[in-house]
Amino acid sequence: MIELRDLPFDLESLQPYISAETLQYHHGKHHRTYVNNLNGFIKDDPALQGLSLEQIVKTSSGGVFNNAAQIWNHDFYWDCLSPQGGSDPTGELAQKIIKDFGSIESFRAQFTEVALKTFGSGWAWLVLTPEGCLEIMPTSNALTPLTSNNRVLMTCDVWEHAYYIDYRNARPTYLDAFWNLVNWDFVAQRLKNA
Repeated sequence: MIELRDLPFDLESLQPYISAETLQYHHGKHHRTYVNNLNGFIKDDPALQGLSLEQIVKTSSGGVFNNAAQIWNHDFYWDCLSPQGGSDPTGELAQKIIKDFGSIESFRAQFTEVALKTFGSGWAWLVLTPEGCLEIMPTSNALTPLTSNNRVLMTCDVWEHAYYIDYRNARPTYLDAFWNLVNWDFVAQRLKNA
């Protein structure tokens, strides 16, 4: 069975950018529902029992995939946020971003544009390709680059439930707030371990 991971921070600690109420609904309701749904599938399918979450994401389809991938995507999203986040990346990560995007500012602008233009519900991702290049990519619904050969470094959830309580339908305002919370230490560690 899959367990709902605890948030890596307190409910109140991302304020004023993301409220405790948003986290109560986003993590406590939406994320929990994906876990409950997947556990229902696991209970009914012996072939899923004993598999890790990543194995289920990489080998499933339909409702099993949708719920498993949303669990993985959300776990990863929470790791990309920190009360001590924001500012600019440093060190090897900053050098790599500047090399591949021209500047930190250009990277932020390109990532924000991809997140803004993701139609409907989905995700914006920073990945490291097998060729060693950083790329920004969108995915729809539960789709995830975990199923590709890319190394996932960072994500932003652009499903409406990620921001509707705090920002209503103003995705641009939510994305402005997102940059104040990015856990660059986590992103840098993902790059280092690639």
